[in-house]
Amino acid sequence: MVKKRGRLDIITDILITIQDKGGIIKPTHLMYKANLSHSQMKEYLKDLRDKGMVEVTDLKANKRGVKITMKGNAFLQKIREMREFERTFGID
Repeated sequence: MVKKRGRLDIITDILITIQDKGGIIKPTHLMYKANLSHSQMKEYLKDLRDKGMVEVTDLKANKRGVKITMKGNAFLQKIREMREFERTFGID
């Protein structure tokens, strides 16, 4: 049975997607790669911006990009450590 992603899973997917693209990604690409609807993406990006984990930046030719911050990278590292801890003890 496929488990629905929780809030933390979605946030983790967003941050990993941005990180995998070199730290910055166009919003449309993020939406597709993180498997989000437009409204979900807007909601999560607002929350992550408010928490200082991502920032919206200007790219060339009036394009916007979503950039992961140092705080977002640190958060993602802690999530990875927690998941490894869970795997070590067979909790996942």
